[in-house]
Amino acid sequence: MHADAVFSGGGVRAVALVGALEVAEEKGYQWVNLGGTSGGAIVAALRAAGYTPAELKEMMEELDFERFQDRDLLDRVPVLGPVLGVVFQNGIYEGNALEAWLEEVLARKGVRCFRDLELPPALGGNDPRFRYRLQVVAADITRRRMLVLPRDLPDYGLDPGDFPVARAVRMSAAMPYFFEPVQLRYSTPEGPSTSLVVDGGLVANFPVWLFDVPGIPPWPTFGFRLADPGDTPVPVRGPAGYLMALVSTALEAREELANAHSAARTIAVPSLGVRTTDFHIDRETRRRLYWAGREAAERFFREWDFNRYKQAYRGGRAIAV
Repeated sequence: MHADAVFSGGGVRAVALVGALEVAEEKGYQWVNLGGTSGGAIVAALRAAGYTPAELKEMMEELDFERFQDRDLLDRVPVLGPVLGVVFQNGIYEGNALEAWLEEVLARKGVRCFRDLELPPALGGNDPRFRYRLQVVAADITRRRMLVLPRDLPDYGLDPGDFPVARAVRMSAAMPYFFEPVQLRYSTPEGPSTSLVVDGGLVANFPVWLFDVPGIPPWPTFGFRLADPGDTPVPVRGPAGYLMALVSTALEAREELANAHSAARTIAVPSLGVRTTDFHIDRETRRRLYWAGREAAERFFREWDFNRYKQAYRGGRAIAV
């Protein structure tokens, strides 16, 4: 059975999305398009490249998230380093380690640029919006717009097929203040220009609409959304702790699903109180998140019926894209 999958942002909690993803595939769903924001963009990219849920689970359990806290000399100044990094470089950490890791793991599956993820015409490849099976959301703070990659790259005079997947995912996961913005360079009639691009969670942390089409869809889109529990107090210590708390609050603020048809196709995955920027997350917590994702998906699919969904929400009516 064909389906599309869209994953919400969630930082280090992405292993919970993997648990839910695994259940969906056990139910027989095969993904055509995959998309997401931030941590969800990482899961979507790795699955689009060919990593199985079992491989993703092992990867997420073993991954040392602290390796992504790469700093230059300015960032390492005692006490004031994080503040100086934000003031002079717009971020505490460089973000290069994250992109290098993504390049490495994607290359193992033969994926470097979006051309490696091109869909055949029978599955939508003739539609320029869906030519590539991965779409990730970022925020262009220079142009003040949402950026869907690679779909929007022609607006910048860039060839989507040649754009590195790792760079696009890094853009989607560039948490403000935490990672430095990514520079997107392009040409304009007035000359060279540069946009600063950051985490897509600022504009669309759960873009479940990514693959919507007018009328009745040929197959379902499932949203995998991290759902935070009740407010959990988190101590804020020092400049770095303050900045991390700001980032977590901005990216974890609860989103109301836009309408009933979005809620009906969404698997709400508990985040167990783990924060987006908890880079010190231990192995046991990762396993609990994974099982929480599995249990949420099992509950969802006990009730899911595509025909009933179409009759209730997509009965020939156009859905905004």
